[in-house]
Order: sequence, then C-alpha cells, then structure tokens
Amino acid sequence: MIAPVSRPAFAARRNIRVMIVDDSVVARGLFSAWIGAAADCEVVGALRTGRDAVEQVGHLDPDVVILDIDMPDMDGITALPLLLRKKPDLSVIMASTLTRRNAEISLRALALGAADYVPKPETARETTTSLPFRHELIDKVRYLGARSRAVRPATVSRPRILAPLRGRDDGQMAASPVSGPASAPPFRLRGFSCVPPRVVLIGCSTGGPQALSTLIPAIGPALERAPVLITQHMPATFTTILAEHLQRSSGRPVREAIDGEPIKAGTVYLAPGGRHLRIVRGAEGPVAALDDGPPVHFCKPSVDPMFTSGAAVWGAGALGVVLTGMGSDGAQGSEAIAAAGGTMIAQDEATSVIWGMPAQTIATGSCSAVLPLDGIAETVVRLFRGQSA
Repeated sequence: MIAPVSRPAFAARRNIRVMIVDDSVVARGLFSAWIGAAADCEVVGALRTGRDAVEQVGHLDPDVVILDIDMPDMDGITALPLLLRKKPDLSVIMASTLTRRNAEISLRALALGAADYVPKPETARETTTSLPFRHELIDKVRYLGARSRAVRPATVSRPRILAPLRGRDDGQMAASPVSGPASAPPFRLRGFSCVPPRVVLIGCSTGGPQALSTLIPAIGPALERAPVLITQHMPATFTTILAEHLQRSSGRPVREAIDGEPIKAGTVYLAPGGRHLRIVRGAEGPVAALDDGPPVHFCKPSVDPMFTSGAAVWGAGALGVVLTGMGSDGAQGSEAIAAAGGTMIAQDEATSVIWGMPAQTIATGSCSAVLPLDGIAETVVRLFRGQSA
C-alpha cells in the first residue's frame, strides 16, 4: 500500500482543477487516483490525446494539465502551444519516460511555455510503486495550481524586506522598507561583501532552466574571471541536455562536473542529475567532488551541499544566487555563504515561476539583494567589475 503524500497547506478559493492527458490507460488511472485522493485537488478530465485536450480545455477549465509527450493523433509538444493559446494562465507539466529524446523535448517544451516536467519511471510497475514520483507529481500540481490561480502557499511567508544602506559593505542593515505587506514579519538585507567575487554559485528548481537560459548568456563578463557552478533539480540525462543547451545559448564552455576535476575560471559546471556537487580544496586549487549520498530536502542533486562547500572554499569571495523553485533547498547553504562573508542574491517573486526557494532564502536574513532576473545579471556583472551594486 502506498503511503499518503504529505502536502503543504494552501489558502485556496477552490480545489486545484487538473486535466490528465496520456494515451496510457494505466497512467491515466494512477494519476487520477493520486490526484483524486488529495483533498485540495480534483480531476476534471482524463483524456487520451492532445487533440482531445485542445478541444476540451475551455469546457473543463483546468488549472493544471499533466501532458504526456508521445500520444497518437496529436502529441504533447504539438498540443502545448494550442492549449496555452486557449488558456494563457494554464500551468502545463510535461510527463515522459527518461530518455535523451524526451529530455530534449521536455526542455524544448519549457521554452514553449510549459511550467515544468516530471520524468516518468521506465515501467508501469515502477510508476505504480514509486513514492518519490508520486510525491513529486502531487507537489508540482499543488504549487503550480496555486500559481495559476494567484494563490500563495500558506507555508511560504511574504516578507517585508528591509534594504541595506547603499554603499555599506560591512554586513550591517538599515531599515527602509522595500516591499511586502505591513503585517508580514520584516526580513533585512545584508550589505554586499567587501571582497570581489571569485565564483558564482547558482541554485534553482522549477522554472530554473528558463531562468538559466536568460542569466548565463547575460553574465559573460563575469565568466571571464571566475567559474560558475550550478545545481538545478533535474535527473540524469536532463542535466546533460541542459548543459548542451546552455553552451549553445551562451557561447561558453558548459558541462556536467566530473569528480576530481579542477574548477577553472571561464567554465560553467552543472551538478549531474542524481549526484550532489561539492567543492574541496585541491593541491592547485578548488576541485569538484561528486557525492552519491542520500537526497537532501528530497533533492539529488541538492543546492545546500554546493553552497556550504563553496563557502568553505571561497569564503567572502563566494557569490550565491537562488533562482526560482519550490521548497527550501539553498536556504541553509545561503547562511553558510553569508557567515563566511560572501554575498547572496535571491530572485524576486514577480519573475519567479515558483517563489519558494528564493522566499525561504530571504527569510534566513542572508541575502544582500532581491532582484528580477535581468537585475541579477546586471548586478553580478557589476560586482565582478568592482562597481557598487
């Protein structure tokens, strides 16, 4: 018997309406049963083809669509833009087995407007018995459904941010409010590090591939002087495809990190799916150390091991960035970076697909700035040029 999946509480106007589109009767039945068992969700349609979905999306009015890639008559990648054209506020989760082809299609779907993806286990039996897959699917339905209806998770507070005095670099904090309701607890921003950055450490989850595709090409000048390390919540194969995509879009060397390799300026390193990326001191400088330990915050790779080890190696020269994503991964590691004298930047709510990881990072008090995606790129470049942020 599969144990019930834990769920965050949402301040919801109505249940999250979910439409399932998959030519597999087993998948439709399982997904319908799982979602139907969630008190805050309801299945409004379980359809066999993309064409059926396009024809019925207006009538069924879902908040979230779980969309298979390979289907007869009309596949998922063809149906995706048609669904979004009919219902622009729809959150679409692409679902596919974990193959290189499907990983490529899933990343293409993100560029076309899909909100996220879930890699299905290889066999029907694995799908039926995989509690982590069920947990991931239901959590993504909840968070993305809440986003579609502009309803905030009750578990993520909306902070009233207090900005640092401009020009301060001693870690002290001022008291000028930046944003947020007066009833929310205030969180303060630290001053920026007085040490020039020597590395950029980036953590992200839901919405991360889209954000990285914008950010990495925009921070080219920083890449000339320092390495960039990224932990994106993704399975194996997907991180390989993401590295190839980022290399094409940025024109810079981007690859999955290799255990024991030196970390060099000018290169972007991704934590490979299924392994944590840590940094250790080698005889001639920082070295990548891949960790096959248990998941951290249900994630493997996890952002916290990279942030924490990066703080130990680069100290006040560590520049951490937390981008869009659900959950709290990265928050603990951000405290390590701040304690070492480094700088933390979080993506703002308006430009985040899911404002979970950035909000939780802000709540620790470790951030020096909360910025839109284009503002993050501009600030990173300025810091590497030695200019005031």
